[in-house]
Amino acid sequence: MAKPSKPASFESAMSELETLIAEMERGEQPLEAALAAYKRGGELLRFCQGQLEAAEQQIKVLDGEMLKPLDAETE
Repeated sequence: MAKPSKPASFESAMSELETLIAEMERGEQPLEAALAAYKRGGELLRFCQGQLEAAEQQIKVLDGEMLKPLDAETE
């Protein structure tokens, strides 16, 4: 079995993760396929978390190391 490739983007990883979740929720996969899907889902989740953490770090740099509350614009 070939190792799944790294997702091209956050969006593609989320799309693949949503597909895996839908397939697993149907409960029609054989055990081996369900375990492989679970493992791949974990990999995708870690990738997405890493992408979000990297984006947060970029925002901190752009905002001078200080995250601002989202509702700050309405004041």
